[in-house]
Amino acid sequence: MAGLIVLGVVAFVLFIFVMQAVKIVHPYQRGLIEQLGRYKTTTDPGLKMIVPIIQKLIRVDMREQVIDVPPQEVITKDNVTVTVDAVIYYEPTDPQRLVYNVANFILAITKLAQTNLRNVIGDMSLDAALTSRDTVNVQLRQVLDDATDKWGVRVVRVEIQRIDPPTDVMDAMHEQMKAERTRRAVVLEADGHREAAIARAEGEKQSRILHAEGVKQEAVLHAEGEAQAIREVADADRFREETVALGEAEAVRSVYQAIHDGNPTPDLLAIKYLEALGVVADGSATKIFRRRWARSAPSPSCSAATTVRPPQQSRRRQPPRTKSTSRSQALTEPVPSGTSSSSPSSSSTRSQPHMRASSDRPSSGPLAISSSPAARRTPPRGRYT
Repeated sequence: MAGLIVLGVVAFVLFIFVMQAVKIVHPYQRGLIEQLGRYKTTTDPGLKMIVPIIQKLIRVDMREQVIDVPPQEVITKDNVTVTVDAVIYYEPTDPQRLVYNVANFILAITKLAQTNLRNVIGDMSLDAALTSRDTVNVQLRQVLDDATDKWGVRVVRVEIQRIDPPTDVMDAMHEQMKAERTRRAVVLEADGHREAAIARAEGEKQSRILHAEGVKQEAVLHAEGEAQAIREVADADRFREETVALGEAEAVRSVYQAIHDGNPTPDLLAIKYLEALGVVADGSATKIFRRRWARSAPSPSCSAATTVRPPQQSRRRQPPRTKSTSRSQALTEPVPSGTSSSSPSSSSTRSQPHMRASSDRPSSGPLAISSSPAARRTPPRGRYT
């Protein structure tokens, strides 16, 4: 009976010994084995056997950890007290240094983070601290990472959770934000009115330009139409005048051809000359004809209707004429038959009238013919034909 009891005790002691000797290290852990109080080695995850009472296994969690930094009051550069709350993410890299180099890592990194928050945010104004959280996070991470490197820890990132200004500052910020929003609304409304006015002005400008171009185009087309109409009318008038001129020319040629074909006598020609002279002398203006006096027989170049004898061949005084004398009788007289010449043109000269001339003018002076009533009523004395 006593043997069975002893055997049971021994088995229980062996079971306890085995349970103390067998250790399991999880994949996210690392094991530190101490033998008689001294560091022996670092083990990887898995089943590990140690000697109880002589050796000891310390497990270290290698996963990323998070630490919540308690809120604290920080004074900014512009003397505003704000409450800052941050969060730190770290990852162990060396379990030996994490266990042996720092006694309380959580407390140490929390105090370090609070101190560096005061330093970083104290160098910034309130507006910069509120709008530059990324800058604060980067600066804190660099400072904490450098400080915790000897502890076998790498600070992954630092995040600022809250930055709470005092109540009065918050009210002032709200008023400022409200005023800024009101100012922006007024500016946007003014910009909208300005852009609308500019758009309306541009539209009116384009409308006026298009209207002016339309008026100009209309004027140009109207002018071109008038010019085309004037050209057409001018062409029609020119064609009409050319046609009329051709008809008149043809009529004149027919008349002259008829005259030549009719072979008129000198007497008929003289009568026609007198009729033409009466038409020419009709009017109140004075007509002057230049004619050279023939000393002897009239030259063939002299006209038969205007042949005048020289003064020395006819010195007789002309009888006065009455008022009822016609214009052709006052200006012309028949040529006496005693002064005719034997030249071929003398036969026509005898039957044609001649013009009066003054005896005191030179032989080459002008012959004046007046159609006024006074000249016809009282002929001047001392004139010869």
